[in-house]
Amino acid sequence: MNHPGSEGERELQKKYNTSNSANSFYNSQVLDFLNPEMQKFIEGQEMVFLSTADSKGECDASFRAGPKSFIKVLDNKTLMFPEFKGNGVMASLGNISENPKIGLMFIDFFQSSIGLHVNGKAEIITEKEASKLVNPLDKAEAEKDGQHKTKLWIKVAVEEAYIHCSKHIPRLQKKDKTIHWGTDDEKLKGGDFFNTKGCKS
Repeated sequence: MNHPGSEGERELQKKYNTSNSANSFYNSQVLDFLNPEMQKFIEGQEMVFLSTADSKGECDASFRAGPKSFIKVLDNKTLMFPEFKGNGVMASLGNISENPKIGLMFIDFFQSSIGLHVNGKAEIITEKEASKLVNPLDKAEAEKDGQHKTKLWIKVAVEEAYIHCSKHIPRLQKKDKTIHWGTDDEKLKGGDFFNTKGCKS
């Protein structure tokens, strides 16, 4: 991998005298592919945080979740995941349609308390296209879990992959919660939790 890190990173490393530490990290931890340990880690996750930006650089951070292994690792340079039914805004997909750059953050809050950054280029593909690459969620399994069949998937070409260290990641305890995949029930979706209806600046 040639010259990891942005120009901004490099300039600040020089300014604040962290270049040696940064180079050590780049050389020992940053890959341009997913090694077997990273692939296994991703396939065990039930959530991912993602960042996108539109063509003007306006950013959005979002969250995706699904059954274990809902994120499919196709090979050491490619992964994909379904876009389950949401609020219809399609902010992340809208950004990807303008600017394919994407950042993914996987965090295991429950066992290792380790994170994994994956950066790359995303594209939007249809269920039909996805089905040619990997078997989508089995229909019977989807019905059992109450999941709605997705129409779109996000496919990511991996460019960078590296660890997010454990020291500031809390270890959490998982509790039972019934998931209502694809529901339009306002109460189940959280309702007006932040009391925004009728608010004016």
